[in-house]
Amino acid sequence: MNPITQTLDFGDGKAITLETGKLAKQAHGSVVLRQGGTLILATVVAAKDAKPGTDFLPLSVDYQEKFSAVGRIPGSFMKREARLSDYEILISRMVDRAIRPLFNDDYHADIQVNIWLLSSDPNIKPDALVGLAASAAICLTDLPFNGPISEVRVAKIDGQLVINPYKVDLERATMEFIVAGNANDINMVEGECNEIGEDEMIEALKFAHAHIKLQIAEIHNFVAKVGKKPTREYKHEEHDAEIEKEVRAFTYQKLYDIAKVPSSKDDRSTKFDAVLDEYKASLSEEDLLAKGALAKKYFSKTKKEAIRDMVLHERSRLDGRKLNQVRQIWCEPSYLPMAHGSALFTRGETQALATVTLGSKLDEQLLDSPMNQGYSRYFLHYNFPAFSTGEVKPNRGPGRREIGHGNLAQRSLKRMLPVENPYTVRIVSDVLESNGSSSMATVCAGSMALMDSGLPVSGGVSGIAMGMISNSKGEYAILSDILGDEDHIGDMDFKVTGTANGIVGCQMDIKVDGLSYEVLAEALIQAKEGRLHILGEMNKAIEKPAADFKPFTPRMEMLVIDSEFIGAIIGPGGKIIQQMQKDTGTVITITEKDNKGIVAVSSADAEGLQAAMRKIRAIVAVPVIGEVYDGIVKSIMPFGAFVEYLPGKDGLLHISEIGWKRLETMDGVLNVGDKLQVKLLDVDPKTGKVKLSRKALLEKPAQQ
Repeated sequence: MNPITQTLDFGDGKAITLETGKLAKQAHGSVVLRQGGTLILATVVAAKDAKPGTDFLPLSVDYQEKFSAVGRIPGSFMKREARLSDYEILISRMVDRAIRPLFNDDYHADIQVNIWLLSSDPNIKPDALVGLAASAAICLTDLPFNGPISEVRVAKIDGQLVINPYKVDLERATMEFIVAGNANDINMVEGECNEIGEDEMIEALKFAHAHIKLQIAEIHNFVAKVGKKPTREYKHEEHDAEIEKEVRAFTYQKLYDIAKVPSSKDDRSTKFDAVLDEYKASLSEEDLLAKGALAKKYFSKTKKEAIRDMVLHERSRLDGRKLNQVRQIWCEPSYLPMAHGSALFTRGETQALATVTLGSKLDEQLLDSPMNQGYSRYFLHYNFPAFSTGEVKPNRGPGRREIGHGNLAQRSLKRMLPVENPYTVRIVSDVLESNGSSSMATVCAGSMALMDSGLPVSGGVSGIAMGMISNSKGEYAILSDILGDEDHIGDMDFKVTGTANGIVGCQMDIKVDGLSYEVLAEALIQAKEGRLHILGEMNKAIEKPAADFKPFTPRMEMLVIDSEFIGAIIGPGGKIIQQMQKDTGTVITITEKDNKGIVAVSSADAEGLQAAMRKIRAIVAVPVIGEVYDGIVKSIMPFGAFVEYLPGKDGLLHISEIGWKRLETMDGVLNVGDKLQVKLLDVDPKTGKVKLSRKALLEKPAQQ
């Protein structure tokens, strides 16, 4: 066994080692990446031939974290790794989006990329390393891959840009992007930030790309050590230049003319299909049988070419809009009468209905994955039913696309939430209609629903999807608020979210080589104009948080107490807290942090909430000498009575302190259960015994 290694050391103290030849040697490509105590295994296997009828790249990327990597046993019933978590799916998507565009367009054999986290250094985030490992593994195969690529995390910490910061430092970041690219271009960006400007974002992307280039050079050195395999020969598509020429000659101008006339999605689709039917009708049955499959493929290719040419030459859009024009918007907050918060956002033929539900600590989401353990009090669920695009599909739960789009919206809206937020917040976006950028509609609808809920959020967040069409002549068109068709035939899908003050999130996929930073900067400026326009339309419907919660929304108050009082609130066997909840109709939860107890009380009944808070404040109150309390007699003794002046706290009311008149006995003076006011005279610092007085509150009688 002679493993081959390559060390990537750029003088930042974060050296990375690539290794092959030791693990998973029957895979077509296998690489182990090490950094500190983190170890990632990436394997690639590809089928030799494409399945019949396949006209796309069947690439699957799965990133999985082993619980043993962090020394834990899974918390599930089966005690083994289950389906990929949303977090693992998001990382898988980022690798997929970075490598997929770099395979040859006519390669259609199955490719499977598996990436495992086998060991995890507690201070190193592995998600920014998996793209590097996967890319190196692919480069060791004979696949037609126009890479390598690499991925890095770029963050701004204490005002400085940092590549792949340690986890402990990332907590102070004001900007965090994962950026992927090849030696020439960036092709994928995903991340969030604190209301930054466009120039600041461009600076971060340039900084990240410079480091990506260094990593790519080392991948080349690594492959050279191993020995580059010749690219495999394949033939996955049939071609016929004569049929392609014939289809283009018959359909191109007709398709161009249709694209030039503004129309709806359904109307446009019907007219395009009619052109194909017209071409088929011009063929004999024998020719149709011979040319049909290829004709359909060349028709799709010609349609894409015609639409792109129309946009570049006419500087217009399929629906008649200008390049920088946003579709018509209408909004309706508080659409659902019984939701804690809701909003309907419609932009052109895309519509999202968002709801906000506010819950207590008991509604927190349990996180149980190797790199994410604990609880989350904020989450967003994005649903994309088939009827939103007029299709018939079985409902099988959210796919990877839904999880990815929901994550972008969740990260963007997170910036709105108040710092001191006692609620568990769930946002749900149901896409009811879609023709382009339903994820950005989710951001807009979710923002308004949060305001409608009455949460004291910081302000509105809007989002826009940008596209681009370019050609080999250097001509290009940047499109604001892209349609579904424009996304399909375009070279870029760039989603940007932000407030009135700056960018808070982005997700970018570039499908073409050679996108300059100047063009990217132009797209960002055009996106800003669109974002602010959309935010202005949203503000017409709801500009600030509702003055109060809905009548049926649970109210919640929080109280920070010394940890020594937690037991007193809970009581033996939970008796006290359970009785309080029963008496007041509230939900009371207590968490301990930094030697403090955080008590949260929630209820839809404001009166019950305040009653519970009074009881809790009484339990945790510290006796104050000279303070007057409402007490209850708990027991009678020959020398006086013990009075409960605070819940769970008794003090001695001596017989001499009951009144000004001298008493010889306690018989008939007080009874258990009597209510009376007492003044706290003294607390013994050693024993904690409390002396109470009723006499001090009574007027001294005149001397007789």
